[in-house]
Amino acid sequence: MTPVQPTTHLYRAVLREMRLASRQPRATRNPVVGRELRAMIDEARLCTTSPKDADALDRALLEAGDFMRAARIHARYNPIHGMSEQERIHATARRVGLDTPVEYKKDE
Repeated sequence: MTPVQPTTHLYRAVLREMRLASRQPRATRNPVVGRELRAMIDEARLCTTSPKDADALDRALLEAGDFMRAARIHARYNPIHGMSEQERIHATARRVGLDTPVEYKKDE
């Protein structure tokens, strides 16, 4: 079993994964997402009365961070991720050797 991390560490890990997953520069990113995440965590921490509830919050944060990390790694190692259907078919055909060169056409 892995050691339990404090909620603040898990929150920062989720923010880090959000930053790494973003394709926009920091200046143009929407700050509402981070604020809403912070508000949700603050509200959940205030409403938790038992250690079981606190553990559920920590587990949810850990799973969210793991999910975003896995999605980022999947996109990195799968080059056809994010392509249109036509581009994906062309890339797959090229990978298996079915992409033939354009035939020469004599100018008339």
